[in-house]
Amino acid sequence: MRALNYLELESHLDRSGIGTATAQQRAALSHTDVDVVTSPWRGGHPAVGSLSAAVGRGAFRDYDLAHCNLVGPGSVAVARHATANGIPLVLHSHVTREDFAESFRGSTTVAPFLGRYLKWFYSQADLVLCPSAYTKSVLESYPVDAPIRSMTNGVDTDSLAGFEELREEYRRKYDLSGMVVFAVGNVFERKGLTTFCEVAEATDYDFAWFGPYDTGPHASRTVNRWVANPPANVTFTGWIDDIRGAFGAGDVYLFPTKNENQGIAVLEAMACGKAVVLRDIPVFEEFYTHGHDCLKCDTDAEFRRALDLLSRDPELRRRLGENARETAAEHSLDRVGERLEATYEALLDGRVPDP
Repeated sequence: MRALNYLELESHLDRSGIGTATAQQRAALSHTDVDVVTSPWRGGHPAVGSLSAAVGRGAFRDYDLAHCNLVGPGSVAVARHATANGIPLVLHSHVTREDFAESFRGSTTVAPFLGRYLKWFYSQADLVLCPSAYTKSVLESYPVDAPIRSMTNGVDTDSLAGFEELREEYRRKYDLSGMVVFAVGNVFERKGLTTFCEVAEATDYDFAWFGPYDTGPHASRTVNRWVANPPANVTFTGWIDDIRGAFGAGDVYLFPTKNENQGIAVLEAMACGKAVVLRDIPVFEEFYTHGHDCLKCDTDAEFRRALDLLSRDPELRRRLGENARETAAEHSLDRVGERLEATYEALLDGRVPDP
C-alpha cells in the first residue's frame, strides 16, 4: 500500500505540535508495510505538479490513500482529488476552533468562523482521525458529517534518548538551579502562560519555558507583555536546537493549558520520568490519573501547593515520574503504527475501522 501522509507548509511547522505529530505518524509507519509519500504533487512541488498537469500527465502522484494533517488550500486540493478519484481520504484533526483561540493576535475573534470552515472541511473525509475522545466530542458538536475515530499522537521515546546527559549543560546555559519548573512548546496564552508566570511570581523556584515565541504582529499582547517583562525567576529560552535539553534541565513539568487536543509535550515529559502538574481539563481525564501519574489543579493556589508538595517530598516526585513513564509507554509509536496501518487497510477494503 502506498499512502500519502501530507502536511502542507511543512517547512514552517517544524516547531509546532502539528509538525511533531506528523513526524511521529511517519516514524510509526516506518515500522509497517506502508509505503509513505509526503508530497501529493508530481515532482514534489505544486508548481511542478501544475506544469505536469499542463502537459496532460496530471498534477498528483499515484497513491492508494490520502492522509492530510492540515486544513489549508493544499489539503483542500488533495481532498477534492481523492474524492474525484475514489481514493480513501483521512483528515486528521489537529485543529479545532476551541484550541485555535488565544493562540495568536486575533485568533479568538477568528475562531467561530474557523469552526464553520472546519465543519465543512472535515465532513469531506471518509474518516476523521483526532488525538483524543475529547476532540472527537468537540467535532461531533459542530457537527462533522463523517466517521470520527480517536487515536493517540503517541510519543517518540527514541528521540528523547540521552536527555539526562544534557542536564548540567542546559541548567548552566539558562542559569537554573534547585527544583526547576518547566514547560515545553510554543508560548501561547491558551497554554496557560499567565498562570505559569503568576504562579512563578508567588514562589521561589526557577521556572523555564523552553520554546519559541512570536514578538511580531501575530503575537498576542499577553505574550508580548510576559516575554518582554517576565518575573525575575522565569526564563523564556526561545527556540532550542535540542529539545532533550529541556527535559534534562527540568524537574517538574507544569502545564496549565486551558484547552488541548492531547498535548504531545506532556507525554514527552512523562516518557522522561518527570513529575507532571496539569490543569484539570476534560482532555486529560481520559489519559492521566491525579495522584498516580500526575497532579491536577484548577487554581493558581492549587498549582502553588502542588509545587510546594513536590519540593518537600522527593519520593512523591519520583513515584509520579515512574508511573508517568509507564503511562507514556502505552502511547508508543509501535502501537500508533499498528493502528494506522489497520485503519488504512480497513478504508481500502471499503470499511470504517472499529472505534
